[in-house]
Amino acid sequence: MKKTSWKVTPKAGNMKRLKIIDEEIGPLSENEVRIKNRAIGLNFADIFAIFGLYSATPEGEFIPGLEFCGEIVEVGSKVIDYKTGDRVMGSSRFGAYTSLINIDQRYVLKLPDNWSFEEGAGFIVQALTAYYALVELGNAKTGQNVLIHSAAGGVGLMANRIAKKFGLYTIGTVGSESKIDLLQKEGYDKYIVRDKKFGQRLNEALDGRPLNIILECIGGKIFKQGYNQLAKQGRHVIYGSARYAHPGKSPNYLYLIWKYLTRPKIDPQKMIEENKSLMGFNLIWLYEQVDELMAMLKKIEAMNLEPPFIGHTFKFEELVDALELFQSGKTTGKVVITLN
Repeated sequence: MKKTSWKVTPKAGNMKRLKIIDEEIGPLSENEVRIKNRAIGLNFADIFAIFGLYSATPEGEFIPGLEFCGEIVEVGSKVIDYKTGDRVMGSSRFGAYTSLINIDQRYVLKLPDNWSFEEGAGFIVQALTAYYALVELGNAKTGQNVLIHSAAGGVGLMANRIAKKFGLYTIGTVGSESKIDLLQKEGYDKYIVRDKKFGQRLNEALDGRPLNIILECIGGKIFKQGYNQLAKQGRHVIYGSARYAHPGKSPNYLYLIWKYLTRPKIDPQKMIEENKSLMGFNLIWLYEQVDELMAMLKKIEAMNLEPPFIGHTFKFEELVDALELFQSGKTTGKVVITLN
């Protein structure tokens, strides 16, 4: 059986090396299901992997993509929880930019009956990232206050929804005034446009409240200004650094080196004196901890969250265009690729 995939050939470093290729799909193992993808979710990790800037990027040729949604067309001999025709959503350690995917049954969940394939493709990575940052590392408690960067993006919107389940006061940040309406609809308590007065605007939004948790994905001066206002026993959780992203089909290495050399530095001794925590994580390294991963997904499922907000959809053949828009910072919600 043949599959159509977007593959990086022969090595990472440039979006021009992303090509559509038809190839035979491998044999199905006894614990795997074969899924005909109907939608694929985009993530910043995809772009960094294509550029060769992601430490987890596979060597040589590879198919990018971390999340997908579709219909099961075949099951392995030891699969008992799923059958042909089931609508499922799943996550993978790369390999999702394809029409067919073989995946261990432990990495998929049944798609809620009232959810579209597009919504399923925009859920798992966003929900896991937000939950792990906010609950597992952030140790969120009722009545606390959280600053959520890129608040109109897939993770930001999901983080706000999860935060509200825990009774948190949420402050969202965006890069443009045009995204404020979405934050209002999503129920953020306060919202800030990241500009030269960000530190002042954050202080005004807090209005005397302690800043207990920061979900960080921006970096640079924004990171430092947030960290400076973090309360004692506060937790600053980093899961990305959008300041390294820039438009273009390949990395601007001089720009990246300058960004790296000018990054903020935090003194560990001062962290002790100020009683603050700084934590970082990369969700893909949890992929091998499948029991922990699935336990978190069960907790997330129990929250009965609304389906994710899908802001943009593109056809499979338009994937490069979708990636370029995604990296521009002009998107809201989840960017999803659809397949027939």
